[in-house]
Amino acid sequence: MIRLPQPADLTSLVLRTDFADDTAWHALQEQIGLLDRHPHATFVSDAAYAGISVQAIVDLDAAARDDDKLTYLFLADTITMTDDENPLLAVDTYDEPGRTFRLPVRWYADVSTNLSIGNVDFADLAGATDEAGTYRVLDRE
Repeated sequence: MIRLPQPADLTSLVLRTDFADDTAWHALQEQIGLLDRHPHATFVSDAAYAGISVQAIVDLDAAARDDDKLTYLFLADTITMTDDENPLLAVDTYDEPGRTFRLPVRWYADVSTNLSIGNVDFADLAGATDEAGTYRVLDRE
């Protein structure tokens, strides 16, 4: 059985689930890296997670030891890799396991930082999405 990887301290896990385009994956990593001078992501590209569903993520986290449980993670799925905004899929694994929202990559550093330090709850961010389920609050500021 596979286990979910652990992010480095004060970073968020970005788990690749789409393996159709290596160039798109590398471009996504570069975009996230350029957002801030501090690292915000632990990138995992392992074919064992190809096409993994949100429910499978939730199940893997539920089966993990307490010390290995995550509270959230970001998936780089087919939509992330093919949409112009590269919207990551944020997945709650703690309060409301399986709850999701889309996050355009340009806001990743802000959202990741706030989630990793517990400044904002996942539910607050998920509740601030547009009708398509995409977080755009920062677009309005």
